[in-house]
Amino acid sequence: MKKWGIFIIALLITLSACGKQKESSAEKEQFPNETVEIVAPASPGGGWDTTARAVQKIMIDNDLTEQNINVINKPGGGGEVGWQYLKSRSPNTISINSSLLLSNKELGLSDLGTEDFTPIAILATEWISLTASNQSNLDSGKEVMEKLKKDPKSLTIGVAPGLGNNDHLAFVQAAKAYGVDVDKLDFLVYKSGGDLQTALLGGHVDVASTAVSEVKEQHQTGKLKMLAVTSDKPVKGIEDVPTWKDQGIDVVFPHWRGVMGPKDMTPAERKYWDETMKKVVKSDSWQEIRKNNDWENFYKDSEESEKFLKSQQKKYKQLVKDSGLK
Repeated sequence: MKKWGIFIIALLITLSACGKQKESSAEKEQFPNETVEIVAPASPGGGWDTTARAVQKIMIDNDLTEQNINVINKPGGGGEVGWQYLKSRSPNTISINSSLLLSNKELGLSDLGTEDFTPIAILATEWISLTASNQSNLDSGKEVMEKLKKDPKSLTIGVAPGLGNNDHLAFVQAAKAYGVDVDKLDFLVYKSGGDLQTALLGGHVDVASTAVSEVKEQHQTGKLKMLAVTSDKPVKGIEDVPTWKDQGIDVVFPHWRGVMGPKDMTPAERKYWDETMKKVVKSDSWQEIRKNNDWENFYKDSEESEKFLKSQQKKYKQLVKDSGLK
């Protein structure tokens, strides 16, 4: 009996050790396994920062990880500084991205491309408007394109904060689709959206290509006139503004924001972030934030994002070429 007692005790010790080993192994496999960082590749206050802080808050409020979650602002180079930082981090770090990742590469401003990261999700989009000053007496996007087709120098077109961004390239795509000689267009570049709005209100430019949210209120109060939007259907709240498609110009141009991680994530790490972003966009908090910022739902999961980004890279390559910037 004594021998059996010793045997049972030894067996219990062995089983207990195995249990601890399994527990230890599970702890090692837990992900995220360190503080989560969400990179906003810009200063606090802008669209990238707003998106990053929204994701942070929803992850915390919904207990989507046991780790601490920090937003890291890395401004500079049109996203370049933040994305270089992401490239050097572990899979516990993700970053907000946008089409600047694509256009920067095509413009020769960066060596980074979609192939340097792991696509996680496309979260939302803004749409881009063509808006006229009241002094210009223009009534439609098609009228603008007709004038520019006859004489590319007949109108001044405002953009901010530089050529090669979404606002500029969206106009280039519409003009090219209508047969305008894009190389001869007269673009005036302003330092900020605020400066561009002031110029538009004062009649210093005839039209401006800018995010819908930046001119929506002025359009609704009659201070400016939106002539076209780049969406595939009328935008809520400004249903009176026709899309380019409504005017016979086959253009849809989203200004999307998404999330990506470092390259070479494991399938399990990628799956965690994919499922986490699905929960983020389904939350009531995200829907409220999206509506308050005039963002439209444009969600794509990790696999869909990868295909989308590849097609977008081809599109931006052609747009930059069409713009004459390369």
